[in-house]
Amino acid sequence: MARIPFKAARVAANMTQEDLANAMSVSRQTVNDWETGKRDIRPAYLVMFCQLTGFTVDEIILPEKST
Repeated sequence: MARIPFKAARVAANMTQEDLANAMSVSRQTVNDWETGKRDIRPAYLVMFCQLTGFTVDEIILPEKST
């Protein structure tokens, strides 16, 4: 299973940073910080992010497997 970056998951869910921020009650800057790795996402927000985007926690946080 390949890791899905935050931005790719958000885009696949057809959401803008603003859409996701509003749905999660955080700032757009916080979403940007998660996507760029400037800030780690807290577990409760990760679960909410996965519910909103349709991806599993494993798909988002597990490291990529090398081939």
